[in-house]
Amino acid sequence: MSTDYVIVGAGSAGCAMAYRLSEAGRSVTIVESGGTDAGPFIQMPGALSYPMNMRRYDWGYTTEPEPHLGGRRLAAPRGRVIGGSSSINGMIYVRGHPLDYEHWADSGASGWSWSDVAPYFRRMENWHAGIHGGDAARRGHDGPLHVTRGKRDNPLVKAFVEAGREAGYGETKDYNGNRQEGFGPFDATIWKGRRWSAASAYLRPALKSGRVRMVRGEAARVVIEEGRATGVALGTGEVVQAGREVILSASAFNTPKLLMLSGIGPAAHLAELGIEVVADRPGVGSNLQDHLEMYIQYAATQPVSLFKYWSLLGKAYVGARWVLGRQGPGASNQFESAGFVRSRAGVRYPDIQYHFLPLAVRYDGKTAAEGHGFQCHVGPMRSPSRGNVRLTSADPAEAPSILFNYMAEEKDWEDFRRCIRLTREIVAQPAFDAFRGAEISPGTEAQTDDELDDVIREEVESAYHPCGTAKMGRRDDPGAVVDPDGRVIGLEGLRVADSSIFPRITNGNLNAPSIMAGEKIADAVLGRAPLPPEEDGWWEARDWQSRQRESDPVR
Repeated sequence: MSTDYVIVGAGSAGCAMAYRLSEAGRSVTIVESGGTDAGPFIQMPGALSYPMNMRRYDWGYTTEPEPHLGGRRLAAPRGRVIGGSSSINGMIYVRGHPLDYEHWADSGASGWSWSDVAPYFRRMENWHAGIHGGDAARRGHDGPLHVTRGKRDNPLVKAFVEAGREAGYGETKDYNGNRQEGFGPFDATIWKGRRWSAASAYLRPALKSGRVRMVRGEAARVVIEEGRATGVALGTGEVVQAGREVILSASAFNTPKLLMLSGIGPAAHLAELGIEVVADRPGVGSNLQDHLEMYIQYAATQPVSLFKYWSLLGKAYVGARWVLGRQGPGASNQFESAGFVRSRAGVRYPDIQYHFLPLAVRYDGKTAAEGHGFQCHVGPMRSPSRGNVRLTSADPAEAPSILFNYMAEEKDWEDFRRCIRLTREIVAQPAFDAFRGAEISPGTEAQTDDELDDVIREEVESAYHPCGTAKMGRRDDPGAVVDPDGRVIGLEGLRVADSSIFPRITNGNLNAPSIMAGEKIADAVLGRAPLPPEEDGWWEARDWQSRQRESDPVR
């Protein structure tokens, strides 16, 4: 088999890449080990807790025992299905903060500042939320990726935003527009009541073009001949030849795994496993980052939460409404209100994110015993801790070793304590007086730093935003793996386009930046000039150096 381009991974960036390359008339083969995304578990937004807990759709990875979390192994799901993690995620759409991309550019990813990436977000979006208010002038309206908002008719969802305002924070009508900071509605990749994944937005149209084909199988390594990538070897021994380039879009776990299996990575580590070193790139698998979060849960004093649907009969009702008309609670991911705030004075832009859910439940679907309730998912955005992905064997069938090294720095603990205390203050506002019951988790008995640390150690969970393991940067940066065009440094014909290349994690959920990376690198692959930059600026809080929130006095 031969084709112009071979893409490994039909996930968020890989699907976008295939779409844009085929649109330009190129032939593409996508290698994908996962199966179909058909069925209600993936397509029904309200069923989001199911696919990420189903081995059928997930690689099933877990971390190594995390040394600063009492040796706990945390789930590390990645989508093993067409659409990749966009088919099993929470469907939340966050571009990131403009200053995230300014940091990228300053750290060596030239051409990836906010003005450079903004037009790619616009190109990919088909934004339908303007009827609810928002920053329509800064959003895209004819891209393949539908972005909508939920109905936000649950009183708890509205109370959360009002409580944020009462606590002294601002509101934002569109955190993906000019102003991220504040409380307001969430955007979601949902369209007409169903999940709108990268498979729906990009892959299916690309396959219909006749220039894209998909090969089912697990990539074992990149075939490299005389310093150039020429194809991808599958676990079966079959080789998919690439006439022009190989592009890895296999996730922050599997992209570095494939690079190392192909002899690209830390030389000493590869030598330990008997893998011939093709390119000594010590940054491969390093710089692993994620967002951690906690659920701050409360009982509700009124039966207004989603708990009324948590019985067998209730779930049958939700499922029937969705199957018959893509309506009802199943048509929403139920994350309909958001918050982005700064943790303290002197922080320039938001470093805490909130997801509000009108139900007290875990990602594994287990509800709180108290019944009706609600919860704030909260966590810091820019942890200084870094981990790594390493091979456990030269056998491609073996899972990689994943160690995030969560909470390795004192700042992590300070930030999480502040997250809990700020959340309690927000929920204590008058907007919640009619609904607020007892604090379920962590519980009011946890007050001191030591008590909160104990809870954090036992309760924090991944928000499932891994990135950074094939960092983009200058070609003379020894820690960089790819250059700003996604080309693997030291080799020809090999690129990476997924969240692996992020120099530093962005604010919020990573699906949108991952798709954007596929869009932008596709232009680089095609040799096109980047889209014209958009010099539209962004909002920053006045006196951020001296005020944590808008109601604080200027010091």
